[in-house]
Amino acid sequence: MNFKLNNVLKQALGNVPQVSRTKRERVWKVAISLLLGGVLWLTGLIYFSPPVLALNYNNRILEGVDFAGQDLTDSSFDHANLRKSNFSNSNVRGVRFFSANLSRANFTDADLRYADLESVRLTNANLTNANLEGAFCTNTMFDKAIIDGADFTDVYLRSAVQKKLCEVAKGTNPTTGRKTSETLMCP
Repeated sequence: MNFKLNNVLKQALGNVPQVSRTKRERVWKVAISLLLGGVLWLTGLIYFSPPVLALNYNNRILEGVDFAGQDLTDSSFDHANLRKSNFSNSNVRGVRFFSANLSRANFTDADLRYADLESVRLTNANLTNANLEGAFCTNTMFDKAIIDGADFTDVYLRSAVQKKLCEVAKGTNPTTGRKTSETLMCP
């Protein structure tokens, strides 16, 4: 490598006097070193960056797993067992939880906007201050779920489920400023 670099430098410098040639050789060596160092740094940055693709957790047993504070946008947890898992302060916007077991899961301050919660079990789950705006919740079980400050704007619920949730609805979502009872359209 050193031999080839010296040959390239000699060809580039041509017939330059010896004193200025060594100075120019040093400048060229520094410039090439900086260029190669930059390329290596950029390659390392790209290679070791976290993936931005959605993850597939379908059909997995993930009981008690801590997903707190993570960005799980557009990931999929279809048919997963997520009992007692922690999703507090996480971004689960657009996530698919189709037919997942989320009993006793913690969704405190979670962003669940447009999530697919169809046929999900959210029994005894904590949805305090969660934002469920536009979430798909047909056939979702909310038995004994804590919904204080949760935002259910534009969430379609069966009338029997809506009635049960209205019985325990209280609080205002700190992010949206909407009252839980109003987002559930309680009488």
